[in-house]
Amino acid sequence: MNFHAALMERTGEPLRIASVSLGHLADTDVVVRVKAASLCHTDLEATRGDLRTPLPFVPGHEAAGIVEWTGSAVTRVRKGDHVVMSWNPHCGQCFYCTRQTAILCQPYRDRMAQAFHFDGTPRLFLDDGSPVHQLAYMGSFAECCVVSEDCAIPVPKAMPFDRACLVGCGVMTGFGAATNIALVEPGSTVTVIGCGAVGLSAIQGARHAGAARIIAVDRAREKLDMARALGATHALVADDTLVAAQAELTSGRGADVVIESAGNRQALRASVELARPGGQVVWLGKLPADEEASFRWGALMGEKRIVRSSYGGANPARDFPMLANAYLDGTLKLDEYVTSRITLARVNEGMQRLAVGADVRAVIEF
Repeated sequence: MNFHAALMERTGEPLRIASVSLGHLADTDVVVRVKAASLCHTDLEATRGDLRTPLPFVPGHEAAGIVEWTGSAVTRVRKGDHVVMSWNPHCGQCFYCTRQTAILCQPYRDRMAQAFHFDGTPRLFLDDGSPVHQLAYMGSFAECCVVSEDCAIPVPKAMPFDRACLVGCGVMTGFGAATNIALVEPGSTVTVIGCGAVGLSAIQGARHAGAARIIAVDRAREKLDMARALGATHALVADDTLVAAQAELTSGRGADVVIESAGNRQALRASVELARPGGQVVWLGKLPADEEASFRWGALMGEKRIVRSSYGGANPARDFPMLANAYLDGTLKLDEYVTSRITLARVNEGMQRLAVGADVRAVIEF
């Protein structure tokens, strides 16, 4: 099978649309015909070289589509199923998997740098026979994807593909940070720093969990307006008055839960300042791996708990269908996230918009 994919061949250069072919497929593989793939900041990091992904590679890790082919050992999906893809394959047998922390799966982490399939071997090839790497075990900026069976999660066929793809990363990460990691309690106060797709999903997760007060924080007023539309009860501008402004809303205590999704030093520092004594801080944003961040020691005192989460405590087989059904019954809002739609041929335009924060989510439609 041959199909088109967006190929990153040289760091910092535009993606090139190239023809790639499938090589040997394992009996646990699933081939998915991609119908929609959204652009996430991790894709930008990869194309800039920040993740040191081997070249050439296909970016993309937030996608939905239709199952085209299944290996002989696949039992969870069948041809024609509509699926959202997960970027977290896991062995199910290592120290971490047996402790219900698939995101820490040892083989998953050990093989991530190779950027091939989960078994460590390539599935995609160029016409000259050279292998093509897949970002995050997926590479969804392509007409087709090859993933492990546990990464193809069936969702209701009523779920539109351009909304379904969002569930695979950003929505899961933010929503799950509130419901799976922080375990937000009814009546609590939750502050969310950064109102992109992940932060907006954290706001909706907090609302779903019954938080009484949800405080959205961002530098951009238009993002704060969207946060209010999606469930925030208060909106604060991220400036020098932030801590004092939140104190007025929380009787001087601070928030029970602070979820950070902005990914900069200022936001990380603010997150611990805004949490009440005994409160929780969940970090979702990222800095370069070798970068340092400093904190005021006094802000860390008072039995505060800090967690860095990568995927919102995801159990994709459980959570993806739940999120899809929440959208279908109107309790999860996703229509507002899709602020531009592009074809695969216009992927570089989408990446440029991503770099300047022009979209909540741009979606490639196939």
